[in-house]
Amino acid sequence: MILAKLLLLVSSLCSASVLASDYDGTRIANRTIDRTVQLLTHSLFAPYIDQDLQNRWWDFGADAYVNTNKHIRLTRNKSSLMGWLWSRLPLTSHNWIIEVEFKISGGTSHLYGDGLALWITTERAQPGPVFGSKDHFTGIGIFLDTYKNDLHSEYPFPRIIAMNGDGKTSYDLAKDGVPNMIGECAADYRRSSVATKLKVIYVKDTVLDVKIQWKGWEEWSNCFTLNDISLPQSPYIGLTAMTGDVSDAHDIISVSTSSAILSSAETPRDKLQSTESEAGWFSFSFVRFLLFGGAVAGIWFGWRTYGQSGSKRDQAFWCALGTSTMDTTSVHAFSVTFL
Repeated sequence: MILAKLLLLVSSLCSASVLASDYDGTRIANRTIDRTVQLLTHSLFAPYIDQDLQNRWWDFGADAYVNTNKHIRLTRNKSSLMGWLWSRLPLTSHNWIIEVEFKISGGTSHLYGDGLALWITTERAQPGPVFGSKDHFTGIGIFLDTYKNDLHSEYPFPRIIAMNGDGKTSYDLAKDGVPNMIGECAADYRRSSVATKLKVIYVKDTVLDVKIQWKGWEEWSNCFTLNDISLPQSPYIGLTAMTGDVSDAHDIISVSTSSAILSSAETPRDKLQSTESEAGWFSFSFVRFLLFGGAVAGIWFGWRTYGQSGSKRDQAFWCALGTSTMDTTSVHAFSVTFL
């Protein structure tokens, strides 16, 4: 019984250690993401809508429509369209990861546009000229721009750029946002043969990191990293797209948003103290385990000894009782004979 309990304890400890080591382990800004918690209120997957043709956590509108088996299509491959998709609730997590699977496709390989945008802003669901959303926004816009307005620009297309809006500054459409950009990269994500995904990791007031998957499955390319960046509190998540004289189909396949739980920042001295503390705790626990084991063994030995001595006392008692009974019987017999 004792051995079975010890085996159960060891099994439980092993299971706990496996769960404890099941971390994301991503390093960002000298911090480690220990684990993530998916936010269903800010995530979106097929079939996208319920029986009432609505989504509890997201709104979509303008020219956007839902194909429950495939995607939410923000725009068809037709000119002069716009579509939007916005979270209903603000994002309250301080540190988060947003991963968007999208698809941009069309029938031509040389004239297409305009692109789509991921928004993390205080405003929501306000159509406008910036990839289907309003100008003078507050927060960050990450633009997947597929059409080159400035023919004199030296930047390759398609490309990804970011702008941190203050609510007053206008996005420069004529120059493809170059005067406003705070980060950018080129990536041939249009008509890719693999699933195209955009991943944005944000640590409050510290860093915003953008990666894209377009070359191969689970092959993430670094786009840009912004340090010492602050975003507004409780922003909404939005995805919008727009076509002009040229067009493309802009599809959102899924949105996965998670709250990131970071490890505590440690200095070398903190790590040394932590190691010493862990070693001391282990030694103390080991001593307690030995004392506990000794106590259990002592109790068990005492119980066995008491049981054996008890058996002997019982035997002596019954033997004495038997002798006494025999003597009493003899006396009665003698009395009867005498009488």
